[in-house]
Amino acid sequence: MSTRTSRDRAIRRVVIRGRVQGIGYRVWTEREAQLRSIEGWVRNRRDGSVEAVFAGTPNAVAGMIEACWQGPALAHVEAIDAQEASAADLGERRLSDKFSLLPTV
Repeated sequence: MSTRTSRDRAIRRVVIRGRVQGIGYRVWTEREAQLRSIEGWVRNRRDGSVEAVFAGTPNAVAGMIEACWQGPALAHVEAIDAQEASAADLGERRLSDKFSLLPTV
């Protein structure tokens, strides 16, 4: 039996700023995360940004964060702040979901 180490799994909280609300950014993020086998969640914030938590292999999470710079066709990303997160941060998603689209906070 193998033991999973922190090198096998990365968890990052990201805040994406720019033109990222009202253009399908959350739905795009959910779809991209599912395609990349990423766990987590995404939601709009009242300040106009989008916040997400991504968990998966380090390469998958890094690729997801890189893809967030592009986003859907109408997006214009100005900044992405990414920081280490923990498994507790995943707790905000719905229990039955691998990746959840959450309400605005």
